[in-house]
Amino acid sequence: MAAGDILEAETNARDLRASPRHVALIMDGNGRWAAARGLPRFEGHRRGVEALRRAVRAAINLRIDYLTVYSFSAENWSRPREEVEMLLGLLHRFIRNDLAELHASNVRVRVIGARGDLAPEILDLLREAEQVTQANAGLTLVVAFNYGARQEIAAAARALAEMVALGRLAPGEIDAEAIAAQLDTADIPDPDLIIRTSGEQRLSNFLLWQAAYAEFVFLPILWPDFDEVAFIGALAEYGHRDRRFGGLDAAAPGAKTAS
Repeated sequence: MAAGDILEAETNARDLRASPRHVALIMDGNGRWAAARGLPRFEGHRRGVEALRRAVRAAINLRIDYLTVYSFSAENWSRPREEVEMLLGLLHRFIRNDLAELHASNVRVRVIGARGDLAPEILDLLREAEQVTQANAGLTLVVAFNYGARQEIAAAARALAEMVALGRLAPGEIDAEAIAAQLDTADIPDPDLIIRTSGEQRLSNFLLWQAAYAEFVFLPILWPDFDEVAFIGALAEYGHRDRRFGGLDAAAPGAKTAS
């Protein structure tokens, strides 16, 4: 697409009646992208990192406040050891090579996911990314690493149970807000839009609690092909959605209107 077409698409996207504050990405299809081209899986993952860079830059250009990326799930450890080491190596290189640029672009990095059983060198890397950028006030890049939504909710339940056992909380005080306050995302707004590439249409244990009222856009393209044009297209689709959060459309019969 020509530069003029991209600019027009951006303008159209911004002119829509709704714009998401928080976008989450399920970056799917690296392996299939490589297989379709007769390339090793590593090349698909490497190109996926390039697509991630484009997505972050696009989020900045499109004035998204929060961008959450599903970088490594709790279930990914079950993949072959060689592939796990490759993915960890790509994460290491992404942070080492891109942290300075992210910091210069006023991006704040937040990491969600279980940390208790991570190797010290990985923990140090994640902590460095957070500490270096913690004072930044632009885009918040939330990296979901060693993350699983069921595990996150179970950990929140254990924390609340411990509070009850210690007499610091009554069982009747446990509500949705109390659970949300114990999640990794307690200080992050719920996603407005979740985009998944590769044509698959499932959450894969990603932000199950937080996605209660999110809009979903499933794209047929594989993740290494994701670019700003695809991002703008997903935002345009979101802009046409009617988000009622369980209520009625303002134009629907019986809906209350402002006096």
